[in-house]
Amino acid sequence: MNGTPTGRDTTVPAGTWEDLVTTALLGTDRRAPAHGAPGRDAPVALLDAAAVATVRRRAGLRPARAAARPERAPADPRPPLPAAAARRLAALLADRAGGASGRRGSSPDLTELLPQWLAAANAHGYAAPPQTIPALLDAARGRTDLRPAALAFAGPRALWLARLNPDWRFALRAAHGGGAAAPGPEDAEGVRRLWQEGLFAERAALLGALRAREPALGRELLASTWGAERAEDRLMFLDALRTGLSEADEPFLEQALGDRSRNVRATAAELLSSLPGSALAARMAVRAAACVALDRTGNSPGIVVEPPLECDSGMERDGVVAAPPAGRGERSWWLGQLVEAAPLGAWAERFGGRTAREIVALPVADDWQGELHAAWCRAAVRQRDAAWSRALLGSPTAPEAGGPGAVSLADRAKLLAVLEPAQRAEWVAGFIATHGLSEAFQLLGVCSVPWAPPLGRAVVDALNIARDAGSYPWSFSGVMGLAERCLDPAEAVRLEALLAMPDEREDAAPGAGGYWAEAFQRLVTTLRLRATMAAELGAAPSDGPPRATAEPSPASTRPPRAAAPDTAG
Repeated sequence: MNGTPTGRDTTVPAGTWEDLVTTALLGTDRRAPAHGAPGRDAPVALLDAAAVATVRRRAGLRPARAAARPERAPADPRPPLPAAAARRLAALLADRAGGASGRRGSSPDLTELLPQWLAAANAHGYAAPPQTIPALLDAARGRTDLRPAALAFAGPRALWLARLNPDWRFALRAAHGGGAAAPGPEDAEGVRRLWQEGLFAERAALLGALRAREPALGRELLASTWGAERAEDRLMFLDALRTGLSEADEPFLEQALGDRSRNVRATAAELLSSLPGSALAARMAVRAAACVALDRTGNSPGIVVEPPLECDSGMERDGVVAAPPAGRGERSWWLGQLVEAAPLGAWAERFGGRTAREIVALPVADDWQGELHAAWCRAAVRQRDAAWSRALLGSPTAPEAGGPGAVSLADRAKLLAVLEPAQRAEWVAGFIATHGLSEAFQLLGVCSVPWAPPLGRAVVDALNIARDAGSYPWSFSGVMGLAERCLDPAEAVRLEALLAMPDEREDAAPGAGGYWAEAFQRLVTTLRLRATMAAELGAAPSDGPPRATAEPSPASTRPPRAAAPDTAG
């Protein structure tokens, strides 16, 4: 840089870079270079001047002040992954980065197994291998459903890395205070300071943590600043009271019924109606009882419905929305809200001591059954009432269980979520045995994983029947995908009998048997892989950081992205 090119002009003064750029933009035909050797073509002179100015600019650049070295990455005290499990994680993450293209054939979808693997690894309490943390953060960035499990597994080093890469800032937003430890209930001063001075996300995280540990302290903290909060913040904070909700929250929620925000009032009313012993629930019970009664005038008892004639100010204060949605009648709209908010326990007295099952079985006059049963469904879900949920679900083998009926499949899925896992599996297994798989996808989604043996057998039998019917397996791709992730791996033994190519019926779709065999092969391979993954996680942890290389897998794999620092910056 001390010499200059022979024959080139070195007289370009400082500060003319803008002139050179302007000349280049306009063209040398319209504006000749201001500086250049005489007799040279204008374009060549311009380029020579630009080259000299570039060297001068670079040579005159002053070095910036050195940035402070980052702090050391925090230690992760959890035990390391077993070596085989670490290799499996690398394969899962590499498959996610590579992406699937075209048909998978009989190869498992490793991307869909990653959430299950992370849940199992967190249950064992393992620490993530440092070199996999960048890939874990990338996976969590692309899939919000992965974030809680991925960040829990990645541990404190993920937050350390997230501060150094803007692409991973979501991890800091997901953690309280940018990754700092939240003050506990015993740190009264820290709690008060964060609640008074923290950002909204920090305050919301603090309130949620307090409600999970000491609900009364969280409610008192919210009450201390309630009048000064913005309406949208009051709504979000009030929603946090769902955690640990109890009768002790009733006075505060009753006060919130008078809030100037309609959304806040509606949320307070919903929470109060979840408490069957609350004063609001009692008021709603009186209103609902005036609209729904037992009719003994006919040959057999039934239910007669007379919806409210108006929505008065008291009803609106208690959360009833006066204006119905488009296409909905006012009176039926008000009736549904009253019945939904009334405590289900009050109906036994109203109907002469009958049980929930007996009440639901009563005929309803004047086509009000759909509206009444739908409102009872919402009440059973809101109040988490298992007896009413079972009554409204009815028998899974009943003809109406497979059609629209008074209770839709969406309502049935919500009611199933109220029941114990074994009861859910039993009901859905009976539904599938009677009605097949065409309407079962939504119901299977609320069943615990792995599926209980009766449910798993019902699904496998239904898939076998669908194959024998001669249709293509694509109509059941959603159920097949759920089966890959939710069937007990022990079912692989029963499925082996379905791997052979079946004899095609004359009326079967062309080539359907081959596609079914491929689908069952993928299902069996996935179940075996899940069993292997569980065994790998149950093995003894390795003594040191495991290797990052991935073992061969059914799908193509690549090494994970750049490794994260182990303990130092």
